Amino acid sequence: MTRTRPVALLLALCAALAVLGGAGSAQAATGYRYWSFWDQDDGKKWTYATQGPSTARPSDGDVQGFRFAVSQDSGDAAKPRAAGDFGAICGATPAKDNTKRVALVIDFGTVADAPGAERPPPVRTACARIGPDATSAEALAAVAKPLRYNSDALLCAISGYPKAGCGDQVSADGGKKTAPASDNTPDDGGPSAGILVGLAAVLALGAAGVWQARRRRGRA
Repeated sequence: MTRTRPVALLLALCAALAVLGGAGSAQAATGYRYWSFWDQDDGKKWTYATQGPSTARPSDGDVQGFRFAVSQDSGDAAKPRAAGDFGAICGATPAKDNTKRVALVIDFGTVADAPGAERPPPVRTACARIGPDATSAEALAAVAKPLRYNSDALLCAISGYPKAGCGDQVSADGGKKTAPASDNTPDDGGPSAGILVGLAAVLALGAAGVWQARRRRGRA
């Protein structure tokens, strides 16, 4: 009988930690609503670009894509839904000296990923003829103005879509979340490690106190 209550308290501790840990994991399923940038390899497969559009310098004949969606990171980012075919996109744009042609696929995403009540335009393709040293951002500007960037040079809008917002963090149900101004790390909404450790310490000390009290009464 003297050990029943401490054991029960320890079990309660485990249950509490499991619940809190589970709540943290569930709320951690957040993402960011943004324009991702893609390259197409020779096998017609989209791969997440290793450079941003402002620094990437495509070659004549390259195919690149942009996709607007909610994604947690580059590992689960949504790819452009249209296959880019350079011949189909740029076939009517003949080669010209001292220029290069870049085929672009611009996917404005789905209604589910759209901010607020906005409706995404349909997927479109365009052939950009630009200077030999031009970047992907310049190619995009040649065919899809107006573009909008934030103060950190993050691409926020293509052809005016979306009208507002830039890389906004959203919860798993699509609602917008605002991270604390004093914390640059995205907040997943779960309990902090300090809270969990504190709870564990309080329950453990309580269990130990009950056990010690029962031992002393048993010796009396």
